[in-house]
Amino acid sequence: MSKKLSEMTLEELWQLFPIFLTEHNDRWSTWYNEEYQRLCAFLSGIKARISHMGSTAIENIWAKPIIDILVEIPLENDISKVKDLIVQNGYICMAENAQNISCNKGYTESGFAEKVFHLHLRYWGNNDELYFRDYMNDNPMIAKEYEKLKLSLWKSYEYNRDGYTNAKHEFISEHTQKAKDKYKDRYL
Repeated sequence: MSKKLSEMTLEELWQLFPIFLTEHNDRWSTWYNEEYQRLCAFLSGIKARISHMGSTAIENIWAKPIIDILVEIPLENDISKVKDLIVQNGYICMAENAQNISCNKGYTESGFAEKVFHLHLRYWGNNDELYFRDYMNDNPMIAKEYEKLKLSLWKSYEYNRDGYTNAKHEFISEHTQKAKDKYKDRYL
């Protein structure tokens, strides 16, 4: 009998859910839109901004086929109550602190489901990823540089998500700052 996901070590999870990249898939925006509708339905009583972010939201680049969704709520909302509602609707809380909660859907004891979602619940304004996404979509040559970086890191970090994320940090930080300078208060 296999272990439950909650019983697995980080190393076991990384083995079961390795990093893999695929060519851009137009279905990703459809999957996001379907999940957006679901989220809107069960979060209907909560003021929230829901956005598609991450590499699946960047046009024409290779990405992990995981739909990243940012849910921003006003400071006056209790983030833990919103998290509970998200968990009651099929997500698993993977990490949390007072300002950020990460939930996943589409992970099974036998590997990835067809549709995988990472939901990032945060307070309003904690949204650098939206600036980065917009900057990549507005600058396709820079997006291709990002794709090239991701492809160069893929096999080295296939079983190390933290290492993969850290290796992209400098590129993402540099271009996020350029985006914030260009777009100013777009997401305040």
